[in-house]
Amino acid sequence: MKKVSVCFVCLGNICRSPTAEAVMRRLVDEAGLSTQVSVDSAGTGNWHVGEAPDERAQRAGGQRGYDLASLRARQINADDFRRFDLIVAMDDANVTALHAVAPAAERDKIRLLMEFAPETAGRVVVDPYFGGAEGFEAVLDQCEAACAGLLAALRPQLLG
Repeated sequence: MKKVSVCFVCLGNICRSPTAEAVMRRLVDEAGLSTQVSVDSAGTGNWHVGEAPDERAQRAGGQRGYDLASLRARQINADDFRRFDLIVAMDDANVTALHAVAPAAERDKIRLLMEFAPETAGRVVVDPYFGGAEGFEAVLDQCEAACAGLLAALRPQLLG
């Protein structure tokens, strides 16, 4: 069986991308694919490197059984494009920033998370950082739908 590695990316790696990482990890574990699918997250900026996810993201995730507490923010780098099979961005600004860092031959690995949830409204995962708790709940809703779609899209590669 094949292996696939995925890195979720947002701006600071304290809200959206660690949430997506936690959601995807649980889906992968529940599917019995943890030896085949590796998951990580990063940010395009360096403001929060080493910090735990935002407390509001941890609280919202915790209410749904996701543990984000052990995750730590880090900044994406050019080596990540060689390490990961798929770099999954939360919004168009992240895609633009990723294109600036990615080696030219690796840019085709960049995708938007919401591409994997076409039935869900919204093309991007909106940054909840400057809003209230409802924004973090919306991020979870989007991540749950899109990560399920992503795992479904990866299954043929894992079995092939």
